[in-house]
Amino acid sequence: MRHFDHIDTAHRKHLFYRHPRRFERHDDPAVLAVALGATLYSPATRPVLADDIEKAARRGLMSMVVCLEDAIADTDVPAGEANVVAQLRALRGRGADVPLLFIRIRRPEQIGDLVDRLGDAAPLVTGFVLPKFSAAGGGAFLDALEDTAARTGLRLLAMPVIESPEAVYAETRAEMLNDVARLLAKHRERILAIRLGATDMSAAYGLRRPPDLTIYDIRPVAGVICDVVNVLGRADGSGFVVTGPVWEYFSAGERMFKPQLRQSPFEAQHAAPLRQRLITSDLDGLIREVHLDKANGLTGKTVIHPSHVAAVHALSIVTHEEYCDAADILGVAGGGAMASSYANKMNEAKPHRAWAERLMLRARVFGVAAEGVTFVELLEAAGSR
Repeated sequence: MRHFDHIDTAHRKHLFYRHPRRFERHDDPAVLAVALGATLYSPATRPVLADDIEKAARRGLMSMVVCLEDAIADTDVPAGEANVVAQLRALRGRGADVPLLFIRIRRPEQIGDLVDRLGDAAPLVTGFVLPKFSAAGGGAFLDALEDTAARTGLRLLAMPVIESPEAVYAETRAEMLNDVARLLAKHRERILAIRLGATDMSAAYGLRRPPDLTIYDIRPVAGVICDVVNVLGRADGSGFVVTGPVWEYFSAGERMFKPQLRQSPFEAQHAAPLRQRLITSDLDGLIREVHLDKANGLTGKTVIHPSHVAAVHALSIVTHEEYCDAADILGVAGGGAMASSYANKMNEAKPHRAWAERLMLRARVFGVAAEGVTFVELLEAAGSR
């Protein structure tokens, strides 16, 4: 698997200073967690689920979650399970290339049951998404995962979702997150990434984010994200990759505020129609939020529409300037400060080292843009077919 393989080879040579490297579904979880990129959620009841998965993989998607939880009605769970089994077995029969696949479940016992029912299609599943995760109930999910992996010989990874009221309310949040951190530390080899359930977090306050605001403008939820990163996303070796919360809009309604994309970068690339398409689909809000995700320590993004994928992946490519800064920082032993290669900032070897190490891992899977290549060019290419 490799990001941007759907782009013409000659075009890739123009876009990249360092090309994305290949990765396999059995690589180190630290690599896979960054490689997830835009993770597309799909209801488990989709009658054409196998076709959707195959088509998304051809268009550059690298991770997908098939949801048996909030995306479907309670009464549809048995039908959803049967559909997942039938559709993944069909994919196995086709021999199709598929992204990293995860199943979002409701109960721990579904892990072993689904793996058994999938039979020889079970290796298509990279892991399971564990909803409403807490220290009180999360242990049963992780034990079921461990037991199923040991029984079948499969490597199964977990992505717990922080979204329960205990994680949201101020009086219980700190204790709950610290309890979760201790539980996850015992199962570190199984934990791929931490996901954020911003919809459930908002629901705890009766809120819903409008399309012209980012999740960071919803202050009660932004505070939860800050605390999750503080406890579970540390760069001291105890933390995990924390992924960006869902962007749930794909068609713009009436706007209250101006678009969040400047005209000049698009005009310089003769790409004004692309800017208009992004605005019409509310993707300017997504682009703004992904920038803020990265600035706040989050990696990747949960999305609900294929049109979101290109924007998330284009923004995941490391810029030439970022790469030069990181290389300079990592090339210095013993600390000290220096002017950046671009002569526009100060790089400090010790405090910026953790940032540089994380950035180099992203550069490994998403590549480094060639000098002078803009986000507009990257976005146009990532969205090509």
